[in-house]
Amino acid sequence: MVYITSTPDGTAAAVQVYCDMVTENGAWTVFQRRLNGCTNFYRDWNSYKHGFGNPSEEYWLGNEIIHEISSHGNHELRIEMTDFDGNSKYAEYRVFGLGDEIGGYPLLISSYTGTAGDSLYHTIHNHIGNGVKFSTFDRDNDINTNSNCAQQFSGAWWYIDCHLSNLNGKYLGGYYTSFADGIVWNSFKGMSYSLKTVNMMFQKYQ
Repeated sequence: MVYITSTPDGTAAAVQVYCDMVTENGAWTVFQRRLNGCTNFYRDWNSYKHGFGNPSEEYWLGNEIIHEISSHGNHELRIEMTDFDGNSKYAEYRVFGLGDEIGGYPLLISSYTGTAGDSLYHTIHNHIGNGVKFSTFDRDNDINTNSNCAQQFSGAWWYIDCHLSNLNGKYLGGYYTSFADGIVWNSFKGMSYSLKTVNMMFQKYQ
């Protein structure tokens, strides 16, 4: 269902957001939806900062409001995904937060459980530690000195050098012949399979 929300301190303008009121006790704020390829996710930094798309279809809520909401209280992350054979998997991280723009919207997560496998593992357990910065084609924050991962893999993500997941990649409809530029969750379907649907959502808890 689509609701109107704002930041807990009221500093940001109200926006439309898709909420999952069914899964695991409900009240999940969905900040990313991939359903059918109707929306282009290969976008610049400002698009991801402010959000784009339609919450009723495909969209990205916006890094700024994700940061503002997740900065108040404790939150967990849940990622749900399906393939084109009807298989569904999920990944949960008991700790979730997104840092501010000055820091590059770093992803803060820990404590994985689920059925999809942990394809954000290298984002947490890497030599620069948790808090990998977000990258777009016009804002290269990865640590790969030879290429811009967002450009190379046609997405926008918390790339390191470069990725095991790319959920904002191209909608390629299952198996494809290029490498790792689709909607990828490596531990579920590998690097040459683009998933059918994805929901990324977070929830506050006590």
